[in-house]
Amino acid sequence: MALVVLLRGVNVGGHRTFQPTKLAAQLKQFGAVNIGAAGTFVFHRPPSRKILEEEIGRRLPVDAEIVICNGRDILNLISRDVFTGYPQRPDTVRFLSVLTKNPRTLPDLPMTFPAKGRWLMKVLARDRRFVFGVYRRDMKVIGYLGEMDKVFGVPVTTRNWNTVTAIAKALGHSES
Repeated sequence: MALVVLLRGVNVGGHRTFQPTKLAAQLKQFGAVNIGAAGTFVFHRPPSRKILEEEIGRRLPVDAEIVICNGRDILNLISRDVFTGYPQRPDTVRFLSVLTKNPRTLPDLPMTFPAKGRWLMKVLARDRRFVFGVYRRDMKVIGYLGEMDKVFGVPVTTRNWNTVTAIAKALGHSES
């Protein structure tokens, strides 16, 4: 089964930069497909997770946390309807956060940031390592996304839902 790799904290605001297309080309023997500039890849012919993580880590010019998911899990997420009540709008972004490991404690969901006043980010649901949410296009949201590590007690990496659908497409999922 294909594997999906999400790199945490690279190519953000000009820090810890690298060229994802170059990395994908270096890993073409594993069927690497680059998705965007944030360090998101699909591997159609991956070796073991351990070997894949070592190969990526060896080739990255920066330190990064490497998060690996089964492609099947991403395809299952696409079929869920967690965004009911949150239609796509120009001022909001749907997102998926991936926990790097299982959290020790689980917060009550849904959760709103800030806790009072006009919401900027809502964490809607969780399915194992995957957390779904929606945020408004506002610079303050970056700080709230950073708080997810504290809320779940483990490092978290986030991608917008458009990236998740691009991953699903690279995995061979076609929308009906």
